Amino acid sequence: MQPADPTLYQRYQPWRRGVEAGFWVVQYLVSALANSITVNMDVRRLHLGFSAWQPAVWETSSALVALALVPAVVWFTRRFPLRLEDWRRVLALHLLGSLAWSALHVAGMVVLRKAAYASVGDSYDFTPWLWEFGYEYLKDVRSYAGVVLTIEGYRLLLRRLQGEAMLLSLPDEGPPVEPVERPERFLVRKLGREFLLAANDIEWLQASGNYVNLRVRGHDYPLRSTLAGIEARLDPARFARVHRSYMVNLDRIVSIEPLETGDARVHMQDGAKLPCSRTYRGDLRQRAGLEG
Repeated sequence: MQPADPTLYQRYQPWRRGVEAGFWVVQYLVSALANSITVNMDVRRLHLGFSAWQPAVWETSSALVALALVPAVVWFTRRFPLRLEDWRRVLALHLLGSLAWSALHVAGMVVLRKAAYASVGDSYDFTPWLWEFGYEYLKDVRSYAGVVLTIEGYRLLLRRLQGEAMLLSLPDEGPPVEPVERPERFLVRKLGREFLLAANDIEWLQASGNYVNLRVRGHDYPLRSTLAGIEARLDPARFARVHRSYMVNLDRIVSIEPLETGDARVHMQDGAKLPCSRTYRGDLRQRAGLEG
C-alpha cells in the first residue's frame, strides 16, 4: 500500500518548537524596541528629564521577564484551559493566575532595573510599592489575557489542522443507531469537514491535560475527556489500561518487554513503545495472550 502523503499538520511538526519559541521571542523583542522608542518620544515631548537609556531598560526588563513567564502560562492553560461550560471557575482561576503573573513580572523587572541602574552608579526607585504594583497590574492583566488568548487560539488552530474527535450525541428524534454508552464510532471534525472514526481503529490512547489523544493510523485526534472517562465507554474486551496516561487496543500489541524495574514496555504495530506500569502488567499479559 502506498503511504499517504503527510498532512500539513505532520509537515509542521519538525518546525513546531522552533516556531513557537521564535514567535514569543520576536514578539517581546519587537514590543521592547517599539515601546522604548515611543516612551523616549514621550519623555522628550513632555521634557521629563530621563536619559535615553532609561526607557530602554524599563521596556527591556519588562519584556525579558514576561518572556520567561510564558512557559508557566503555557503549563497553566494546559492544566486549566478555557471552557465555556465551566467559565466561572476558569475565570476565577485565571484571575488568580493574572495576579501571580503580575507579582512575578513586577518583582523580576524591578530586580533587573535595579541591577542596570547600579551598573552606571544610579539607583532605581519603585515606591510606594502598593501604588506602583496596582498600576503595573492594570497593564499586566491585559498582557496576561493576551498571552492566554494567543495560546488557546493557537491550540484551537492545531486541533483544527489535526482533527478533533467528539463523542456522538443523542439524536434529536428517535432512538440512537448505536449505543452512546459504548460508542462504536467517533465524530471527527477537521478543517470544516466531518467524518466518522471507528472505535476499533483506535490503536492506543494517551492522556494529555483535559484531552485524550486517540492514535489512529499515524494521526492523533484529541478528544475532550479524561482517560478514566473514555475507558468506561470503550469495549473492555478490546481495550486495556497499561499506565495512568495510556490505554491500548489489545489487537494492536506486538510484544510486551519486561523491564528490570518491574514495569514493562509495550511494542505496538505502528512502532510506538508505550510504558506499562507494574500495576497493569500481569493483567495485560493475560488479556493480550503474550509472554513477556
